[in-house]
Amino acid sequence: MTIAFQLAVFALIAISFLLLISIPVLFASPDGWSNNKNILFSGTSLWIELVFLVGILNSLIS
Repeated sequence: MTIAFQLAVFALIAISFLLLISIPVLFASPDGWSNNKNILFSGTSLWIELVFLVGILNSLIS
């Protein structure tokens, strides 16, 4: 169970860094929003799901 928690935290950190870099780049590109909004929404929903998963796994480990 500890391994699953650590992997979920690592995935949350990795997705956070990817979103931190990709969102400003996406908004700065001339036609980036209309072409890539589905990717942005998918990344954001994955991030939210990982937040809840880390919270649930943390309550199970503690």
